[in-house]
Amino acid sequence: MRHTLLALLLVAMTGCASSVLADGPVKAVVPVKNSIGMHFVPIPTGTFTMGKSKTAHKVILTQPFELGVYEVTQEQYEAVMGTNPSHFKGPQNPVEKVSWDDAVEFCRNLSELPAEKKSGHVYRLPTETEWEYACRAGTTTKYSCGDSDSKLGDYAWYDKNSNNTTRPVGQKQPNPWGLYDIHGNVWEWCQDWYGDYPSGSVTDPTGLASGDRRMLRGGSFNSRTSYVHSAFRGSKQPGNRRLSDGFRPARTHHLSR
Repeated sequence: MRHTLLALLLVAMTGCASSVLADGPVKAVVPVKNSIGMHFVPIPTGTFTMGKSKTAHKVILTQPFELGVYEVTQEQYEAVMGTNPSHFKGPQNPVEKVSWDDAVEFCRNLSELPAEKKSGHVYRLPTETEWEYACRAGTTTKYSCGDSDSKLGDYAWYDKNSNNTTRPVGQKQPNPWGLYDIHGNVWEWCQDWYGDYPSGSVTDPTGLASGDRRMLRGGSFNSRTSYVHSAFRGSKQPGNRRLSDGFRPARTHHLSR
C-alpha cells in the first residue's frame, strides 16, 4: 500500500503515468535545498536493468543518495568557483565548457563550504549506474517517460527544438522522480572511467579503477534522439571542455572515488 501511495504521489508531481516504482524502501520525494540554493531529491535504493539489448544487466543499489534536481547553473558554479567558463551565457542556464576535473573540483569546494561541512554533506559526481537508475526512475522505456520520440520535446532540449543553444534549467517537464533536463540540454559527467559492462548481475558498481575516458550521460541541446536515450553511453577524456558538457552532483555523507 505504501508503495502504491508513493507511486500515485510521483505521478501527481510529474504528470508521468508510465513510471514504475523501483524496488526498495519508500523515500520522501520533496526536494531539499542546500546552503547556496541547489535543490536535491532523495533517490531510493532498488534494483533495475541497466543498458539495453545485449548489454542489459541487473544492478542492485543498496545505498540511497540524493541527486540534483537540476543541472548545475552558471550562477551556482560561479558562486562556488568564482568563474563562469560557459559559452552560452545565462545565470540559469546550465554551466558548460567544464571538464570532469572541473566538476570534481566544484563538488569538493561545495563540500568544504562551512554550512555544508556542518551539515555533514558531501558532494560528488554520481556513478554511471546511479545516473541511469535515477534517469529511468523505475521505467524500462527508451526515455524516462516512454518510447515515443514525439513526446520527447516535452521533456528535453535536443537538436530538434533547442535552436542549437542551451536553455535555462527546469523549463521542461521532469522525470517521474522529479529530475529536470535529465535528457538533453547538456551532457552530464559521471564519476566512472569508461569500460565494458559486466556480463552478470552486480551490486553497487563503481566502474573501472583506471582508464583514459570518463563517462558522460543524457545527451545535450545538439544531440540526436538516439543520444538522449536513458541507456546511451558517452565518454570523453577528463580534461575535455566542450560547450555541450555540464554536470549534476550527487549528495551523500561518504565520498567514494
